Amino acid sequence: MSDNRTDDTVRHAPPSDAGIGSVHVTGPSRVPSPALPVGVRRLDPGLPLPSYAHPGDAGADLHAAADVTIQPGERTLVPTGLALAIPDGWVGLVHPRSGLAARHGITIVNAPGTVDAGYRGEILVNLVNLDPRDPFTVRRGDRIAQLLVQQVARVDFHEVDSLEATPRGDTGHGASGGFGDHTPTTKD
Repeated sequence: MSDNRTDDTVRHAPPSDAGIGSVHVTGPSRVPSPALPVGVRRLDPGLPLPSYAHPGDAGADLHAAADVTIQPGERTLVPTGLALAIPDGWVGLVHPRSGLAARHGITIVNAPGTVDAGYRGEILVNLVNLDPRDPFTVRRGDRIAQLLVQQVARVDFHEVDSLEATPRGDTGHGASGGFGDHTPTTKD
């Protein structure tokens, strides 16, 4: 009997002696080759590795490692049960999930959170409940954030006497428009 499944198949490789596993995805949501290898240490073996929900997704889902209730206006660090070995020259950016924000007012305080290449501790997500009335309970295993891994440039900052002129110049904080003129007015 042949297997004619059309759904995606995910196989998790067993953790090595160092506690680092890898994920192999076959089917339509396969990560295009060559994929950047990122070591993952599962601090909680009952939770999945970061994974992409759909083909072409930029963010891989991160899951909560504990049940946590967040009261209105409260923020809390939610563990993911994962530590990563992001290669030098790359960064992990932890972004909010749009559905949590739209439906429940749950977002990330320091969005995006930064996971530096040298950091080897557990990924914690700093969630905040912006709903004015209702508490929200995150359940163990819930998808709470998305991880984007992007290449970054190392910069050699050096002092100069002046900066090259640009059409924008030094205008900022709404100077490009779109919100109406909010220039304070005075009455005589």
